[in-house]
Amino acid sequence: MKMTLAITGMTCDNCVKHVTNALSSVEGVRSVKVDLASGLGEIEGDAPVASLIAAIEDEGYQARTVE
Repeated sequence: MKMTLAITGMTCDNCVKHVTNALSSVEGVRSVKVDLASGLGEIEGDAPVASLIAAIEDEGYQARTVE
């Protein structure tokens, strides 16, 4: 399954690194691509959306699903 999350609060490449690492640590995630300019994160895997959003929020950022 592939999903896209809108992530707010990222201001630099270090933010992207933190969000990428947080998402990658969620069980069921196979790949992660986070783009600073668009504020989007593309995640492939079968992790629950709630777990992905919680991982991002634990790092101090906000996230929501994009349809």
